[in-house]
Amino acid sequence: MNVTVFSGETQTTVSAMDTQTPVPRVRRDRTHFLYIAVVVAVVAGVTLGLLVPDVAKELKPIGTGFVALIKMMISPVIFCTIVLGVGSVRQAAKVGRVGGLALGYFLVMSTVALAIGLVVGNVVHPGSGLDLTGTAAEAGQDAASDAPDEGLADFLLGIVPTSLVSALTEGEVLQTLLVALLVGFAVQAMGTRGEPVLRAVGVIQRLVFRILTMIMWLAPVGAFGAMAAVVGATGVDALKSLAQIMLGFYATCAIFVFVILAALLWVVARINIFALLRYLGREFLLILSTSSSESALPRLIAKMEHFGVSKPVVGITVPTGYSFNLDGTAIYLTMASLFVAEAMGDPLSVGEQISLLLFMIIASKGAAGITGAGLATLAGGLQSHRPDLVDGVGLIVGIDRFMSEARALTNFAGNAVATVLIGTWTGEFDRARAPSVLAGDAPFDETTMLDDDPADPVPVSPAPAPVGTH
Repeated sequence: MNVTVFSGETQTTVSAMDTQTPVPRVRRDRTHFLYIAVVVAVVAGVTLGLLVPDVAKELKPIGTGFVALIKMMISPVIFCTIVLGVGSVRQAAKVGRVGGLALGYFLVMSTVALAIGLVVGNVVHPGSGLDLTGTAAEAGQDAASDAPDEGLADFLLGIVPTSLVSALTEGEVLQTLLVALLVGFAVQAMGTRGEPVLRAVGVIQRLVFRILTMIMWLAPVGAFGAMAAVVGATGVDALKSLAQIMLGFYATCAIFVFVILAALLWVVARINIFALLRYLGREFLLILSTSSSESALPRLIAKMEHFGVSKPVVGITVPTGYSFNLDGTAIYLTMASLFVAEAMGDPLSVGEQISLLLFMIIASKGAAGITGAGLATLAGGLQSHRPDLVDGVGLIVGIDRFMSEARALTNFAGNAVATVLIGTWTGEFDRARAPSVLAGDAPFDETTMLDDDPADPVPVSPAPAPVGTH
């Protein structure tokens, strides 16, 4: 439609097409093809492992390489998130309150996970009727030799990096957390003079997430190599013979997530656990294919911020939870200890169960994202408390990779729920935003993994000439 405007001697025709506001171009999310490819790659890997196990085992470096690429990005993501979160908070006590509340919650939930594992393990009696072979005994001794031998003092000293920069290059989560907190508090104390630092870190964060997005396109290749190798090395016979402990462990993890965590999440934040897990579905698929919860840590940080939890809460709770909130590992250590004791024909008494597992949950800190670390922790705990049971660890060496996946998935779910709960308790969770995110009305930007990234520039028509000028 054209509109004619008369002003004095000038007649100007203005087209409605010229005055119409340009519609922003909508980005197409092509990443859903990526995760379909991951599913196909997992199925193909399992098939290859069953049909040609010798060939499949040789593909292990492919999966290992992909996980290494993801882990390469963890320290920069944690550093940028915490510095931006803590540096922008003007009250240091607020950060301390979040950290203290998170550690208290992690301690309580680890105790609950231990208790559930003890109850289910004593009811199911896993391991009864199994025989220990010489090969299994040798594997158990090997696992014990791999167990770390360090006390509380060594653990605390290990948090301090060699230098301020080495924490970002060595890939130690707790060291990165310490350095990031120190930098964040320093920027906070600088006041307005620290704002250029925050802007620079914000640009670096943008760059880091862009690189992470590029790496994620290799996920199908990594998933194929990882699944083919583990299935080829394990074999069907081992899975059948140890199905009882595997199914019992899976069921216990499911009870913990869908009963305990679900009830907490609904009572405190009025969030449905199934809706939250669906929102994090791609991360669960990534963990399932790599058997490492660390592979999804950077995306969990980005998604929790998008979900409505503030940067300080996400930046402190998620990295800390990856070392201290090991619910899946606690359940695994409980049931695996009972399994080994019964398989050896020497069940643990209630007192032995409690003392052994309290020792293990302390010794397991920092093992959340390391594939196979749970097995070494189990062997080390038995070596220190009941050396006569160490040989029994060899019974579950073959299936530990499959149990590692359940551990990683449970640890990840526990940290996601913990972030929402801590955010709610501290008033740092946007309840109004969460429903729109879960409903898909505010989709997560898979390209930048950030909410405030400007859209691609859209060509704008030149403004119409002034009307009625002489």
